[in-house]
Amino acid sequence: MKTYPLLTAAVLQFGLAGGAWACQPNYIVKDGDTLFTIAEEQLGDLTKWSLIFYNNPELQGGSLLDVAVGKELVIPCPAGSVVVEADPTPLQQVDAELTLVTGSNYAPFTDRGWPGNGMVTELVNAAFEETPEPVTFAIVWEDDWSQHLNPMLEEKVVDMGFPWYRPNCEANPSQYRCANFHFSDPLLDLVMLFFVNTDNPMRFETDNDVFGKNICRPKGFLTYDLDQDGRNWLADELITLTVAPTAEACFDLLLEGKVDAVSVNEFLGTEITYNRGLNDQVSALPKPVSIQGLHVVISKRHWRGTTHLYRFNAGLAALKQSDRYNEIVSRHLNYFWERLKG
Repeated sequence: MKTYPLLTAAVLQFGLAGGAWACQPNYIVKDGDTLFTIAEEQLGDLTKWSLIFYNNPELQGGSLLDVAVGKELVIPCPAGSVVVEADPTPLQQVDAELTLVTGSNYAPFTDRGWPGNGMVTELVNAAFEETPEPVTFAIVWEDDWSQHLNPMLEEKVVDMGFPWYRPNCEANPSQYRCANFHFSDPLLDLVMLFFVNTDNPMRFETDNDVFGKNICRPKGFLTYDLDQDGRNWLADELITLTVAPTAEACFDLLLEGKVDAVSVNEFLGTEITYNRGLNDQVSALPKPVSIQGLHVVISKRHWRGTTHLYRFNAGLAALKQSDRYNEIVSRHLNYFWERLKG
């Protein structure tokens, strides 16, 4: 496995603790290791487990607690400062063979104010460059996400869209997205966490710990993960789901003691916590609620849908085997944390 000399975001945020540990750029998993224990040993803080997770794409989709003994992991050890600069985009052209749609205000994934227009936008560009017989493409920005799937993709105003979650289509093939769209392989997996009040923290070691609790998610956010894999928290009314107008409103309810936890992705929850100065009042529980992939989608009625998807998946697979995938992800993690520090 290659060694990746990457500067990581959380190391910049939390400091180096006086260099009290020796970080190994390549780490062999030992019996009893989890991503949490490895992060504590190698990076000095178990909360930095996500840095290892995102820098080892082969881990995504698996368990954070059960990493195969003997597996070699890339550890994003501290390095010198780097310049936040986006990669070139030679395939992006106005008069292109393919047109993709995405939306802004979804940092750090897609946002016109970020380097490279966001982490996922850069990964999409890089994956297209790795495809067999690369084709040109254009990106259309539509910040009203409700327009993307229908009418833009269904009526083939554009060819492909990103990034979208894939529901459990095997269990529910009639679900709208499952019935109408093909999904690429995941660009990356996004971790959903519980954020709790540190003065009265909710435990989450097993699903039973959540039974009877009041969980807040913002309006429009996914909820199918609360029922997937036989969990059935909503279907069997094992929890109360409070839907707030915004993620910020969920955190208000948490601080007021009206809900037991807020469940959002780790980036959004961390950004709100830091921006509002809630670090002493709110903490993220280490066990994920779920892990959800971010995908490129294309309508099943697109006449070249499967061809485009095959080409993109081939490029994405090649990208994930290269240094460039980790470089892009690490660069955006760095920028994310630097913005919070500022």
